[in-house]
Amino acid sequence: MRFKKIIIQFDAGNLMLAEELICDIFFSFNLKGVVCDIPLDEPDEGFGTNTLPTPETCSITGFLPLLASSDIILEKIKEKISNLSNFNIQTNIQTEIVDEKDWSEAWKAYFEVTKVTDRITIKPAWKAYNEGKDEIVIHLDPGMAFGTGTHPTTAMCIQMIETYLKPGSTFLDVGTGSGILMIAAARLGADSITGIDTDEVAIQVAQQNLAKNNIDPGRCNLLCTTLDKTDPTPCNFIVASIIAQVIVDILPAISIRMAPDTITILSGIIKERKIDVSAALEANHLFVIHEEYRDEWVALAVKKNYATSVED
Repeated sequence: MRFKKIIIQFDAGNLMLAEELICDIFFSFNLKGVVCDIPLDEPDEGFGTNTLPTPETCSITGFLPLLASSDIILEKIKEKISNLSNFNIQTNIQTEIVDEKDWSEAWKAYFEVTKVTDRITIKPAWKAYNEGKDEIVIHLDPGMAFGTGTHPTTAMCIQMIETYLKPGSTFLDVGTGSGILMIAAARLGADSITGIDTDEVAIQVAQQNLAKNNIDPGRCNLLCTTLDKTDPTPCNFIVASIIAQVIVDILPAISIRMAPDTITILSGIIKERKIDVSAALEANHLFVIHEEYRDEWVALAVKKNYATSVED
């Protein structure tokens, strides 16, 4: 398949806010293989090291399948991007036509072996690596899906899954992307694992990555759907690593899928949007048990306040 590669170069006083807003536009039009190229503070040792080089220009890149409707969608994207000037975000849009193979091969040059926690390492499927004793190595090929483990939002999710997940848990990954969090949960002992995404390509990529990591298909369920259309039976563990606005929108659906012992991890939240998420948590009878910060990003572990729910 051929794609229209859309590159949004930008400059802003708040780079993280600009990143979220541009990504939100890309995701709303179901662009594939979204790549964020912005400078980040040096991470803690062992977290997200050996990843992308520091860019000279901040940019977000996405890939739009080359169809009859592509030009119409591109014009709608340009219109929404132009409105970002209201947030003091200056943008420059560039496009080019590429083959999927060209994109995937170019991406491989940037994705390195990454140690996410003391125990868990993300390894590109095409890289050689000598696995240490008791080390959990996740073999990954993100393809055209989002999620490599190098971004702080994903790294914090993996760290919190390692901290809070109990063996034998049922696990739900909302917006599974490459399937990286499903794999981490499976390797850490989750029993029944479900991943959902609205992108058919992501579902295919996640399926391939689960197979690469020898995860028993009998333990896994992948669905191309939205959360509100899934089984409302509560899970022991839920993860939603998306963006703040989407998290706010789906919190009611997450809340009804939480039992008294359920832990939910919410990530993809920039610090400035935490106040919005906090208000939505309170409205849905959820409370924070742990907060994690990295660069300008926040990840929250939350539980449900059943006493308040019953009173209401």
